[in-house]
Amino acid sequence: MKWYFVRIIALVLVSVPLIAQETGWTAKSMMAFKRVGTGGTAVSPDGARIAYTIATPVMEGEKSEFLTHIWLVSSDGKTNVPYTSGEKSCTNPAFSPDGKYLAFLSSRGKDSKNQIFTLRVAGGEAEQITQSKSGVNGFKWSSDGKRFCYIATDPQSDKQEKDYKEKRDMRVVDADVRYDHLHTVEFSKNAKGERSAKRLTAGKLHVTSFDWSPDGKTIAFAHQTTPSVNDWVTTDIALVSSDSSAVKPLVQWKGSDAGPRFSPDGKTIAFSSDENDPRWASATNMYLISVEGGKPQKLASTPDESAGIVTWSPDGKFLYCSEPHRTMQRVYALPTSGKEPQVLVNKTGDRLGLISGVSFSTNGKTCAFVSAAPEAAPDVYVATAPDFKPQKLTDVHTDFLKAPMGKTEVLTWKSKDGKEIEGLLTYPMGYQQGKKYPLILNIHGGPAGVFSQNFTGSSAVYPLQAFAQAGYAVLRPNPRGSGGYGKAFRQANMNDWGGGDYEDIMAGVDKTIEMGVAHPDSLCVTGWSYGGYMTSTIITKTKRFKAAMVGAGVTNLMSFNGTADIPAFVPDYFGGEFWDKEEMYRKHSAMFNIKGVNTPTLIIHGEADVRVPVSQGYELYNALKRQGTKTEMVVYPRTPHGPQEPKFIQDIGERVLEWFNAHLGRDLRGGGTR
Repeated sequence: MKWYFVRIIALVLVSVPLIAQETGWTAKSMMAFKRVGTGGTAVSPDGARIAYTIATPVMEGEKSEFLTHIWLVSSDGKTNVPYTSGEKSCTNPAFSPDGKYLAFLSSRGKDSKNQIFTLRVAGGEAEQITQSKSGVNGFKWSSDGKRFCYIATDPQSDKQEKDYKEKRDMRVVDADVRYDHLHTVEFSKNAKGERSAKRLTAGKLHVTSFDWSPDGKTIAFAHQTTPSVNDWVTTDIALVSSDSSAVKPLVQWKGSDAGPRFSPDGKTIAFSSDENDPRWASATNMYLISVEGGKPQKLASTPDESAGIVTWSPDGKFLYCSEPHRTMQRVYALPTSGKEPQVLVNKTGDRLGLISGVSFSTNGKTCAFVSAAPEAAPDVYVATAPDFKPQKLTDVHTDFLKAPMGKTEVLTWKSKDGKEIEGLLTYPMGYQQGKKYPLILNIHGGPAGVFSQNFTGSSAVYPLQAFAQAGYAVLRPNPRGSGGYGKAFRQANMNDWGGGDYEDIMAGVDKTIEMGVAHPDSLCVTGWSYGGYMTSTIITKTKRFKAAMVGAGVTNLMSFNGTADIPAFVPDYFGGEFWDKEEMYRKHSAMFNIKGVNTPTLIIHGEADVRVPVSQGYELYNALKRQGTKTEMVVYPRTPHGPQEPKFIQDIGERVLEWFNAHLGRDLRGGGTR
């Protein structure tokens, strides 16, 4: 997704107002962190350049947003320059097949909607390609570079717009659904100075991904029955002619069959499938099917059975795939012959930690990605054939905070039933062996999320190095149910949220105490989403923790099931609806076990959260308040399930630290040990 440029553009990113740098790690100083390659990377067809994005926080005056722009770096690392500029973000870079143009999405046009723009790699002005009324959600060049295929949401009808203006915009739930559909547009203008555009799909299907055939005549696409995230289990694969819009079903199994990718010769399509077993903690494997149809061929399983297809190798002998591997991420070469996958990037000796945004050159010899490690900020790397040894290309954070860091190590321990559990332990700044420190137990979401070896100095609602600077050790466990450890481990908490995973987590806390790192009387606990669920559950099970913060947490499985945008989620994990398994839902909900809880609890929630509605937070807050437990609830307007605005991210990090300090009786300025 990102590469270098010969022209020198005004360094707008450098002039973007940043947070004033402070001495040492704080939630405020960490906001100056730049997010690298959040939309991935893009390698030019010849492998000479890599495009990537840098997102910089803008927090002055009325602004609280991330401004994203595209940079280009040469694959030898000698050139690294900004490619786009301005007050509007530019994302999703993609090189034209001949490498002469870079296309991207931006809302810089008059309509303020995301549209496709192109810019010559050699320089010039950006040109708007699409005029989509609802904006563009995603796009790809055709193999000959003459057209784009893109996804756009159905626009509002004239009546809907009129009703909105006249305050008659009442809404019937699950009616008047607006679907995502495929469209094409010509890259070049016709004799009238216009670009010919065509809609390819229509009706009651929602397109989620697609791929061009090499000859440009056909587009393979995945679609589900509605835009509801709950309906991912209905995903099928079909083909559509890029000229006639004729649709032909290809894969119609039960469950999710997604991510179609054409082989280099155009005869075969690769896709991922949950194999008629649509579970939220599903296992997915790769399949091949002829474009003419027939029985799909299953390929060998990857270690975690959760891989996503990056691309085919040029000779068609491999699928390049990426998936979590314990606390790391790896790229695999999966043989299309059915043989076992081979680790291509992040082999045991590479020690890259977390990698993301993987892309390949057309000839398959150059692989680009973003890599980070606990003490290494994310940067763009390249790995080239035949050995694919990684080489760092950029140094994005030269102007970021330079200060000692609390080190992070991978920790392993045994749970109550003997199951091996892994996690990450970040030590307090200036850690001295033999001295005991307060511990923050930080639990991830999902529950099939995973804590990886990412940079611990990045801005986040849990600013890890700010915690370390303030004298805390931080434990981030990957209990049963986490991703990255295989299908059996990922599904090991079925019917048992807050059971075995609770024991896994508490055994990790005990491990840090046995190591002499954590003080047993200075424990705090926090988590977001499922981590918030676990935090609310933990305070009903033990009084060991002196303070807690529940972030966007599920507190009542029954009411969550009836108000969230994923009503099939909990029934999938617990094997039935709450009216059939009422006692099970009660047993595993904090709200039905809340009596007598006295742990001081901070509750943080986004007001616009549809994944875990804010009512979940209010239920916990009011129950604690009515019992006289010390509690405080902070609601962030406009905020979905994860905070998006930099000012809010900073505020949450500061509040969490202040809450823990206050209830451990520590100096609110941080530092020190109990």
